[in-house]
Amino acid sequence: LYFRRCLLMALTSCLFWNTLGFSAAANSKPNILLFLADDLGIGDIGCYGNNSIRTPNIDRLAREGVKLTQHIAAASLCTPSRAAFLTGRYPIRSGMASSNRYRALQWNAGSGGLPANETTFARVLQQQGYTTGLIGKWHQGVNCESFNDHCHHPLSHGFDYFYGMPLTLRNNCQKTNTPDLDAALQAKLWLYSQIITLAVLTLTAGKLTGLISTRWKLIACFTLVGSLFFISWYSSYGFVQYWNCILMRNHDVTEQPMRLERTAFLMLKEAISFIKRNRHGPFLLFVSFLHVHTPLFTTAKFLGKSRHGLYGDNVEEMDWMVGKILDLLDKEGLKNHTFTYFASDHGGHLEAWNGSAQLGGWNGIYKGGKGMGGWEGGIRVPGVFRWPGVLPAGAVIDEPTSLMDIYPTVVHLAGGILPRDRVIDGQNLLPLLQGRVQKSQHEFLFHYCGSYLHAVRWHQKDSGTIWKAHYVTPVFHPPGAGACYGKKICPCFGEGVTHHDPPLLFDLSQDPSEDKPLLADTEPLFDTVIRKIGRAIEEHRRTLTPVPEQLSVYNVVWKPWLQPCCGTFPFCWCDDGDSIQIL
Repeated sequence: LYFRRCLLMALTSCLFWNTLGFSAAANSKPNILLFLADDLGIGDIGCYGNNSIRTPNIDRLAREGVKLTQHIAAASLCTPSRAAFLTGRYPIRSGMASSNRYRALQWNAGSGGLPANETTFARVLQQQGYTTGLIGKWHQGVNCESFNDHCHHPLSHGFDYFYGMPLTLRNNCQKTNTPDLDAALQAKLWLYSQIITLAVLTLTAGKLTGLISTRWKLIACFTLVGSLFFISWYSSYGFVQYWNCILMRNHDVTEQPMRLERTAFLMLKEAISFIKRNRHGPFLLFVSFLHVHTPLFTTAKFLGKSRHGLYGDNVEEMDWMVGKILDLLDKEGLKNHTFTYFASDHGGHLEAWNGSAQLGGWNGIYKGGKGMGGWEGGIRVPGVFRWPGVLPAGAVIDEPTSLMDIYPTVVHLAGGILPRDRVIDGQNLLPLLQGRVQKSQHEFLFHYCGSYLHAVRWHQKDSGTIWKAHYVTPVFHPPGAGACYGKKICPCFGEGVTHHDPPLLFDLSQDPSEDKPLLADTEPLFDTVIRKIGRAIEEHRRTLTPVPEQLSVYNVVWKPWLQPCCGTFPFCWCDDGDSIQIL
């Protein structure tokens, strides 16, 4: 009896101290480390089934933490998806959803961007005593009215430190690649310029030979108009590498144009330096990778090393960078006190090819990809969390979650309060991640393509069924190809989409690949589900308020007076000369 009492007391004591330790870890303010890849498909990493690309470090996060299998981006393109990630709100609420063909910011010298009245999670955490840093891609705008007002800049949205690219990588950033910024428009502008030049030469030759009777003043006027037309467009499109492909440290431009061969090492160096400077915490570090967006510039150390070509090389380099940062957490003793997250901003880019070489990602069994507002391949992304001692290791959760959920989750961890003057669409994931609840708090998720609602997901919690209704889908080109190869990216409206009435209905619980649309004649719940989703759309739209469109044509076009420049415009060239050390 005495032995049994001692054993019971010992077990009770262990349970008490374990519970106390768990509560202490969960209630203290952890460091927060967020990794976000660019254009990475859910099928591109090992823990989601890929066996041709090696991602041991991301896989380690999944093995030591929680993996989500229905993690959904709020948009299928960079700018709106990242706006939703930062604010916890659908991009249409902040004006970061487009009604025209420009669905992402195109220039550093555009005037659109994340509005000043939006409150990012970085701002809330900054108010809670966190040191906040962003390393890598921003793509949420820079200036509004002058080249140095920095109204959209990361430092104006709650980040104490920024090092990275204010826009995004493009083929234009690498001289050996075919430019991809407004390629069709540039071709037309070149054609018009050539026609004008040919007309001027013809008139001049005709005048000199006496075959054409015209006045020199008219020829001079025509020449002047043609020259102004050429200068007006070539001054922007002719120097994209200088205007867009730049690196900044805080408000200062440090490389213009950036040297891609060392960018990955600079980003890693900056991330490691930030953690070392702030190891006594608490800190928020958002590592926003330039990988794996085209042009897929990969350092020599990783070229030709994967079994999946240049794209695989680029993914493996990114995974190596993740590993170096995780190793630093271990070395500094920060692993158990850091809430770590890895995801992608949206699905892989199916139309990214160079001849027979695939330059875009693989979205696994899911239909569609980047730019497609409704199909799963464009919006279902990896989602991995790790917090040793607080989150279970090796757990897999098959419940609908959103990138917007990161906002309320990290605000909760920091002890902050969500803004009460606006709708926050994200949900705190911590109870689900810890296993304290079994169901996601999301009942409906709305899938936009620009400002156009393309699909809606209904999580029927009593049955566990995930219904999805498509009201608009892109027209694939060529027909049946599964992507818009003829257009490079699928449109959201116009002749490039098909409207469905009644909508296409899928049961994602049974058909995650969206191969077999349900029919009203054979699905008894068809009408009930469509009515339920229709009422949800009406309620959702009643919560929307008109806001200025940040991606309007005017806000997107290049404005020379807004151009970030490290010299005297237009003589913008600099290199901060950082020495590169392979870490």
